[in-house]
Amino acid sequence: MGRGRQKAKQTKVARELKYYSPDTNYRALEQELTSPGGTDLATRRPVADSNDEPDPDTYTRWATDER
Repeated sequence: MGRGRQKAKQTKVARELKYYSPDTNYRALEQELTSPGGTDLATRRPVADSNDEPDPDTYTRWATDER
């Protein structure tokens, strides 16, 4: 195979990737935006709140450890 044919194939693949647009799941998007529960629908894990305070016992334990 010559370089021209190889380059043409790479160009074709690159063009397909550039203009490929997967179907959007609007139902999942709507649920994610309107969900009061705070669950990430893609991973099904609870989303951590930014206002969550760390456990105070964790700091107490570290502060009382003698080194």
